[in-house]
Amino acid sequence: MFFANRSKMEMVTADKALPGRAEPLPTAETHFLTGIPLKSPVPAGMEEAMFGMGCFWGVERKFWQVPGVWLTMVGYAAGITPNPTYKETCTQLTGHNEVVRVIFDPAVVSYEALLKLFWEGHDPTQGMRQGNDVGSTYRSGIYTYSPKQAEAAKASLSVYQTALNAAGRGLITTEILPAPVFYFAEDYHQQYLAKNPNGYCGIGGTGVTCPIGTGVTA
Repeated sequence: MFFANRSKMEMVTADKALPGRAEPLPTAETHFLTGIPLKSPVPAGMEEAMFGMGCFWGVERKFWQVPGVWLTMVGYAAGITPNPTYKETCTQLTGHNEVVRVIFDPAVVSYEALLKLFWEGHDPTQGMRQGNDVGSTYRSGIYTYSPKQAEAAKASLSVYQTALNAAGRGLITTEILPAPVFYFAEDYHQQYLAKNPNGYCGIGGTGVTCPIGTGVTA
């Protein structure tokens, strides 16, 4: 295994992070596929979730294809630099992760089902990378909006680690944190693979199934 730049595998410290800016970056007004405003409030009866699984282009597509998911958007979270640009995050000097934020109807799709997609949709054992995409921006993360989500996320991690152990795979490196500030990524990143169907998608799973029915819901 090779890593040309070891610094990409480490989290930047606050004293070395880029300064960022006070104003949010402009982004798309609406979802490319549905026309729903990207900055819509969460409708009554719906919930939100946030995941980091590697390059957010492919990750977002996985979630917008799920029945019951009302809205998806990509951005940067769990870092230090306020309102970072894509180019800034690529330096690994902002501390941010590439994430997808999801608004979903729990009457149609459960949070647990989204966790299953999360675990099976990428390799959560790789630390600060995902496949050939190397850096802290590609780390595995679950960012929770309630104690119930946090409980479900931690329970699912335990269940999936057992499955990975049985398959001879490594330890999960996924961070599970309360949902941090979500900074919208630039216009062209939103629903990128809908706009560019043959575009790059660098994510892939382990091939190990996450057992259904952990007994924890959110």
